[in-house]
Amino acid sequence: MNEVFEELRAALHQVWNRRWLALAVAWGVCVLGWFVVAMIPNSYMSQARLYVQLDDVLSEQLDISGDGRQEMTRVRQTLASKVNLEKVIRGTRLGEDIATDGEMQGAIDDLTKAVTIKSEQDNLVEIAATIGKSDLSDAENAKLSQEVVQSLIDIFREENIAGNRGEVADTIVFLDQQLEDRKVELEAAEQRRLAFEAQYPELIGGSGSVGNRLQTLQTEMRGVDADIAAAQSALAGISGQLSGTPRTISMPGMGGGASAALAQAEAQLAGMRSRGLTDSHPDIQATERQIQLLRRQASREGDGSVGAPNPAYSSLVAIRVERQANLQALQARKAALQSDISSLIAAQAQEPEVAAEANRISRDYEVLKTKYDELLQDREEMRLRGQVQTERSSLQFQVVDPPAVPRNPAAPNRPILLLGVLFAGLAAGAGTAFVMSQLQASFTTAEKLERVLDLPVVGTISRSMTEMRQAQQRKQFKQFAGGLAGLVGVCVILLAVEFIQVGSVA
Repeated sequence: MNEVFEELRAALHQVWNRRWLALAVAWGVCVLGWFVVAMIPNSYMSQARLYVQLDDVLSEQLDISGDGRQEMTRVRQTLASKVNLEKVIRGTRLGEDIATDGEMQGAIDDLTKAVTIKSEQDNLVEIAATIGKSDLSDAENAKLSQEVVQSLIDIFREENIAGNRGEVADTIVFLDQQLEDRKVELEAAEQRRLAFEAQYPELIGGSGSVGNRLQTLQTEMRGVDADIAAAQSALAGISGQLSGTPRTISMPGMGGGASAALAQAEAQLAGMRSRGLTDSHPDIQATERQIQLLRRQASREGDGSVGAPNPAYSSLVAIRVERQANLQALQARKAALQSDISSLIAAQAQEPEVAAEANRISRDYEVLKTKYDELLQDREEMRLRGQVQTERSSLQFQVVDPPAVPRNPAAPNRPILLLGVLFAGLAAGAGTAFVMSQLQASFTTAEKLERVLDLPVVGTISRSMTEMRQAQQRKQFKQFAGGLAGLVGVCVILLAVEFIQVGSVA
């Protein structure tokens, strides 16, 4: 540890002995460094933040909303493209001195490094531009950075609104062309279908349709058979009731007797049977026993009554006529169905190639019609989307922080550079003095001499100075301190000038 301390003390002594050289080197390095720092142009950064609304209530209500985040990502990524940056250059002072394509490409490359576009959140986009041209003043650089950001915002608006409308218009034109082509094909398919149906009316719809029709007819035939069975049963029941009902009823001369009671009982029996009561019903059985008893009484009374039409018999006759007509209609429907079924079966069996052709024509027609309807729906939806975007953009955005003219430079950090040059100059001066001392074969301490030569040192001679020499040395020290203080003072003045200049930028 003592050796390290001795080496450090010796190095400081060597530098102090050559302090004027160190001070001269420090002044030279600092002046040169400060001049270089002064030549670095200030770069001013202007930035803006945009809030983008991804959810459009009208578009969602009409079910035509797209992927807003994907659309915003596309616009953000293409905003800093070469085409857009060229628009910015030509619209600002950056393009005033550009005459060749090479100069334009260089300007685009420089502006690409100067422009940053990033997303702070899902709905916030930050646009920043840093401009520092040496041929422009600080105020002009600050104003130019604000103009660049504003141009990028205008391009963002144009890409969002006009770009989307152009895409919608191009899509509508493409869909119109496709619809016209599909319309021609669909009309040709309709003509082929009509010609085939006129030649083979029984195979309309193709073999698959014939099979479906045959299955439908067979199902309908089974339903008609069930209806015929029910109608026959109902007709048999009404005929049975009619056979047990007399045509006329006897009216006694005095308005009473067994004959009148018999007619009344028979009418009651007919009414019960018309309601659907069977012979095993207790009321039917009791009425039949009463009718048998009244018939024996009426036979003993003789013909003392007057005959009249039985209204129950007339009602039953009308019901039977209606049910007979219904049965005949069902039988005629069955015969027609049977004829259609036989015709379809014969057509399938005798002309399989024609049936296959019918199936192909029907399939082609349905495919073309479905595709045409889908294209028509897409075209109308795209038109509606275009109308919506004409009034309002798919991405609604507002400028949260508009671009302003910056007052403070973003780069370089000139105060730090000035202080760094000062410390670098002092370090360069001290290093130069130390290196020069190492080039001379001298020893600053007796211990170092003894250690290097490996010989014992008997003693040392102290230096004594006269009063005139001491006064001269004090004067030199004051001069050195003044030179060093002047160096620091110049740095302080440069820092003050820098702060004043920064505050005066408008």
